[in-house]
Amino acid sequence: MTTDDASELRALHVPGNPLVLPNVWDAASARAVQAAGFPAVATGSAAVARVLGYEDGERTPVGEMMAAIARVVRAVDRPVTADVERGYGLKPAELAERLLATGAVGCNLEDSLPGGGEMVDPDEQAAFLAEVRAAAGDGLVINARVDLYLRRRATREEALERGRRYLEAGADCVYPIGLTDADEIRALVDGLGGPVNVLFRPGVTGLGALAGLGVARISFGSGLHQASQTYTESLLAEIHAGRDPF
Repeated sequence: MTTDDASELRALHVPGNPLVLPNVWDAASARAVQAAGFPAVATGSAAVARVLGYEDGERTPVGEMMAAIARVVRAVDRPVTADVERGYGLKPAELAERLLATGAVGCNLEDSLPGGGEMVDPDEQAAFLAEVRAAAGDGLVINARVDLYLRRRATREEALERGRRYLEAGADCVYPIGLTDADEIRALVDGLGGPVNVLFRPGVTGLGALAGLGVARISFGSGLHQASQTYTESLLAEIHAGRDPF
């Protein structure tokens, strides 16, 4: 992948006509997303971790995560953006270097600490994002997560402050993960002045309605992987019971 691929991915973030990303977990799921006609492919850290035999929360060794991302990149001819949690303890320059080496042209970066979920100081996170941007140049589309809605009850002002700082630091998109309220989504879209990513999950308004709110990117997180696992488990139960699964 090249800077042109990053530019292509960046251009797909259109408020009101969002980039829809059914997050993948391996080469086969990535090929399925491409075959379905989606213009870009995104990995999900939780799903990739479980496929590799680990739990989410940076418990996957960084080498294994980067290798998994590289396999996804090799499997498709679409721009790939990777969920790399908070960077697996790597310094910003090394994180950018290793991520670009996989062929990915985008990434998610979280603003809470793995494990306990403590929020990182917004100044510290903005500096981290700025260093990643400086190291990667325009070759990486940075999706900056705002984890407030996952960790505790958040105020609109807190979310806006973090999101604005991250955009000023060089992020391309702000991801208030866990936010479900349509009025609050609209307020962030209007108040941030930059692309907003929403996680599609139960309790969130439909895809069309999210587009109407001005959202520029919609992610599915680990939802599709969990659905596939649930379906597989139901088939296995049928087989174990001596019944035909299909």
